[in-house]
Amino acid sequence: MGMTVSEITHLWDRTLSRVEDRLGERQVFDSFFAGSYIYDIVGKDITVVVNSALAVKLITSKYKDIVDEIVNELTNDTYNVIFVEEREVNKNNKTIVTEEKKKPTYFKDAALNKKLNFDNFVVGDFNREASQAALFVASNPGKTFAQPLFLYSESGLGKTHLLHSIGNYIQKEVKSTANILYISTSDFVDEYIEFAKGEVQSESLKKYFDTVDVLLLDDIQLIARKDKTQEMLFTIYNKLIENDKQIVITSDKQPSELSGLEDRLVTRFAKGLTVKIGEPDQDTCVQILKKKIAANGLDVDNIDENVLYFLADKYSKDIRELEGALNRLMWHLMSRTEKGRVTMEVAMEAISSLVGGKTLATQMNEQKIINKVCEYYNLTPSQLTGKVRTAQIVYARHIAMYL
Repeated sequence: MGMTVSEITHLWDRTLSRVEDRLGERQVFDSFFAGSYIYDIVGKDITVVVNSALAVKLITSKYKDIVDEIVNELTNDTYNVIFVEEREVNKNNKTIVTEEKKKPTYFKDAALNKKLNFDNFVVGDFNREASQAALFVASNPGKTFAQPLFLYSESGLGKTHLLHSIGNYIQKEVKSTANILYISTSDFVDEYIEFAKGEVQSESLKKYFDTVDVLLLDDIQLIARKDKTQEMLFTIYNKLIENDKQIVITSDKQPSELSGLEDRLVTRFAKGLTVKIGEPDQDTCVQILKKKIAANGLDVDNIDENVLYFLADKYSKDIRELEGALNRLMWHLMSRTEKGRVTMEVAMEAISSLVGGKTLATQMNEQKIINKVCEYYNLTPSQLTGKVRTAQIVYARHIAMYL
């Protein structure tokens, strides 16, 4: 197999994560699996140290097949996992794996959000190019001209979702043992400050990044005017690129518009593939809402479509605000005693605190006219604004234009 120590450690971390999900029994996992580690790999045998003889007996008899299956799925190979008690291991002959089992010195809380992936990322015209670029580098990390991939947009339009999607895809489909580091730039700044103050002595920050295969760096604009931190990032950046490690960066502006950054950083960011995420169109926002509603176990068909189009029109500039309004609506639906169809009146009652209550309810705008006309004539907004010219739709369209 030829894995490095870091890869071996990462393999077991990934295995434990999946074992925990499969078991669904937190107490069993904490009692018998937590704290275990790979002692060595010889041929096709993987020796794993657990905390007691009882753990060896229980895991071997009840859960070994599950562990073998997960390990073989992650490695795309066939291994036999052997469990041994801690005291059976010759302590004078422990491999370096036991030392590296400790939490990393830096970015202790860094982790990918497993819920964010390409499957639940809604694609529209406004973000299709960015989505395709993200999948492109995820399929070939470190091996394309997209070094770095630089994604930029206003806040709340899906950049962070794409970063996590890239990391999760690589670990699932490309290389399960890849060491992927997702951090915000503020995390990097904080770690550098601790490093510079000498509060982290055991490891060099530069050396730490030797173990990183993919760096996902969110909101690079936050490093502006932090000269020493930029100098450290420049050194780390160059080393990762030289070693064919993939870097993906997000920002609120394209590289050339970033102020407070050294020119040498800006030129390197611009050298790769830069892709903009625009503002979402209304139909895409509606699709996002429908997907979120279904994911929360609610019936999309029980909500008037004009409600969805109203929310999409009101919050199309920020997906986070759109999801926030939807969360408020769903909470209202779950807590109300009277169950029934979600009309515009019900929706306005739910989100009145977010949108200004009666003021917004009485405000006239194009979308409200469209929604009301569609509700009256039993049409959808897309039918009213589309190209179909049946008599009923044309008549309704004229009414809406008149209003």
